[in-house]
Amino acid sequence: MFGICLGQQIIGQAIGGYTEKLKFGHHGINQPVKNLRTGRIEITSQNHGFVVAPASVSTKANNTYNNLNDKTSEGMQMSKTISVQYHPEAAPGPHDSEYLFLQFVQMMKEEKEKSS
Repeated sequence: MFGICLGQQIIGQAIGGYTEKLKFGHHGINQPVKNLRTGRIEITSQNHGFVVAPASVSTKANNTYNNLNDKTSEGMQMSKTISVQYHPEAAPGPHDSEYLFLQFVQMMKEEKEKSS
């Protein structure tokens, strides 16, 4: 499963987490997000006022991205699920987040091979 924006919030709640209202929402096409695995900074498009509280899902999901402006969570990963709070399909940078779709397709292929 691949959750985007509200999809991340729904996934977070589905695994027992909760969302928190941001003091200032994330709006615009220039929100810097850090990939915690690679250290790479991506410029993202965002439009949301709530965020999944990482502590509420820490036993079930790994936090994968942080917003550099306010240090809030911007992504999670579980064994068969990835999600991001921002909009990778909007592509404000050249192709900053394109790899997420490739990663999701790879996950689907691996699951298909397991079930064959």
